[in-house]
Amino acid sequence: MDRRHFLRSLAVTGTAAGVTATAGCAGVPGDSGDDGTILDPPEQNRGEPVHPIHGDEMPEFTVPDPISGEEISTAEFEGERAFLWTSFYTNCPDGVCPALILRLRRVQEVAAEEGFGGEAAFLPLTFDPERDTADVLREYAGQRGVDLDAGNWHFLRPESYEAGVELMDENFGLKIRKTDGEQYENLEYAFPHYGLILLVNERGIVERSYPRGPATDVERIVDDFRRVVTA
Repeated sequence: MDRRHFLRSLAVTGTAAGVTATAGCAGVPGDSGDDGTILDPPEQNRGEPVHPIHGDEMPEFTVPDPISGEEISTAEFEGERAFLWTSFYTNCPDGVCPALILRLRRVQEVAAEEGFGGEAAFLPLTFDPERDTADVLREYAGQRGVDLDAGNWHFLRPESYEAGVELMDENFGLKIRKTDGEQYENLEYAFPHYGLILLVNERGIVERSYPRGPATDVERIVDDFRRVVTA
């Protein structure tokens, strides 16, 4: 059963049975919102480019994790884990990508400390698969303090640059393109890109989009994630 049918049937069943959620009662994530969300809607305009925001379904796609050798689908975490998604590349010369990875890594760290690491997943997707090989990503994880042994972090790597461009455009409305990297030392090409982070609950519904992820307070993201997981 897909999310739309699940949420619809849940609403119908609850209405027919006269079920209401009350404080202290066991419920399901998303009791606070008819759209399946837990957090209240932020003051947020969809704007351009068009990407998922609060209450939207997370796009479903499957991408390899080159380190584990697994095929990772965004749909596989439904009913199991909330997750954070972002896009990046390891050769990023301007600090944007390290800031994005730092925010995911900090949530991973807190999840381990507070005992909800098994309810969390982290899915950073590279749009530079030509350079971001398994070995490069493994080394990058070490440099950034990512715990690959925790079992909840998956670097996603499209099969080709073209596949990554298509995935980003079709699912997030984000246009990825190579630009001349001559202005940077030892960099053949670079990317102007977006600092988007998405927080998705275990129903596969977006709770928060942080379009200015590198500038978003780390502890705000940590707190939002904690609230979604422990609701």
